[in-house]
Parts: sequence; C-alpha cells; structure tokens
Amino acid sequence: MLFNSAIFLYGFLPVTLVAFWVAHKHCGVRSAQWVLLVASCVFYGAWDWRYLVLLLLLLAFNFQLGGVLARRQSVIALTAGIGFNLLLLGYFKYADFFIANVNAIAGTQWPLLHVILPLGMSFFTYQKIAYLVDCHRGLVTDRDPLRFSIFVMFFPQLIAGPIVHHAEIIPQLQKRNLLPDAHMVSAGLFLLATGLFKKVVVADWLAEYVDAPFAHVAELQFMDAWTAALGYSLQLYFDFSAYSEMAMGLALLFGVVLPVNFNSPYQAASIAEFWRRWHISL
Repeated sequence: MLFNSAIFLYGFLPVTLVAFWVAHKHCGVRSAQWVLLVASCVFYGAWDWRYLVLLLLLLAFNFQLGGVLARRQSVIALTAGIGFNLLLLGYFKYADFFIANVNAIAGTQWPLLHVILPLGMSFFTYQKIAYLVDCHRGLVTDRDPLRFSIFVMFFPQLIAGPIVHHAEIIPQLQKRNLLPDAHMVSAGLFLLATGLFKKVVVADWLAEYVDAPFAHVAELQFMDAWTAALGYSLQLYFDFSAYSEMAMGLALLFGVVLPVNFNSPYQAASIAEFWRRWHISL
C-alpha cells in the first residue's frame, strides 16, 4: 500500500484517522495506541501477511531479549541478539547473491532460493539493534510492550524511513493526550500535499522519460545517455524527498514528530556533506 495510492489516501488513511480520534476521545490514550498498532499491521499485511507474521515474531523476540538485557547486562546475549538480527537480514538480502556467486566461481549448480526481501526489513532491523544496545547500557526506562510495538511498526516510517530511535518516539507515546493541535495538523497536511506533488507530478513524470532509455542501454547515444542519467538523478531525488515529507506529514496527523531525513542534498558542497543530508537517519 503506497502513500500515493488511492486505497491509502481515500480508504486506509481517513478510516485510521477517524478511528484514532474517536478512540482517543471516547476510550482514552490506550485505545488510540491500539488503533495505531492495528492500523500499522493492516498497512504492512496488505503487502503480504506472511511477512507481517515474521515482523511480529521478530518484534516479540527483540522485546523479550531487551527485557533480559535491561535486567542484567550480558555481552553474550547482546552479541547473540545482534548477530541473529543481522544474519536474518543477510539471508533475505544476500542469500541468492551468495549462491549465484558461488555457482559462478566454483562451477556448481545450486538452485537459487528466490528469497523476497520483506519491505522495510533493513529499517526495523537497525531500530531493534539500537534498542538492544540501549537496553544493555541501561538507557531504556519504558518497557511497555504496546508502545514498543508502535515504535517498531508505526506505518508512516515503516517502509521508507526515517530510521527512528526509541528515545525519539516512545516518550511521545507516553503523553496523556496524543491528539495533534491545529498547528501540527496544518503542518502535516502541508507536508503530505507537497510530498504527493513531488511523487505524483514530478518523480513519476520523470520516470516515464527515464525508464525507456534504461531499458535499451546498448542503443543509447552520448546525449541520450547523459539525459537519462540526469533524469534518473532527479527522479530519485524527488522520489525520496517525497516519501520523507509524506512520512513526516502523516506522523504529525497522529501527533507524532518524526526526525528530518532529507535536507536538500544536491546543495551539498562535498560528498561528506551530501551523505549528511541524504537519508540523515541512516
């Protein structure tokens, strides 16, 4: 379910907003938090429910391990937890890559596994590793399972970031009133609208002119190749900028402030500054 899809904008988002506000007004903060968690599960499960089950199992595993580390420091348990998360991420990202290279080098014929990388797995893997490290250091004071689940699953940042730290999100969920004020709502709608414009009008329009040349690379002339390369650079720029702004805007509508993740990287004066401006949370 993409942020710019009709089912998200005209179905999922309004229903979730109404349910969140009604639950908060009539049943309290806890009910509103449950709405956020259920909605985030529906958002992710709409892509593939099997990977939702995987995500929830990983969430439960890391929460329990975090509890162990919070009660008693253990380098062995921390190392095992980090290793498990990274190995699982490596399996989904690089299993077929590894098999293909072994076949090419050794002449073997091992079949590819055709593993599909779950959406956002890199992001929530990094988030949970940071959480485990902070539990080990004694920096985690809130061990509420519902707030931890929302921190991991919160749908505006689940797929394309930013990669949030528990200290940025969980304290916001501890407030007695999660409902956004008029300023947050207006800012959220503005960011959502500008992000949609960048995605639908600019990035998707550029894609029409970029996809065709890249599909026939061998036939490109000098100017065509440079035009396609520059067009792709702009498409990628506006696409990621759009998702960063839409994520921040959507979060504001639910009373949550996400960190800035994109800050005009093409204005950078050096490569180092470029990477400090592009995907900042990474």
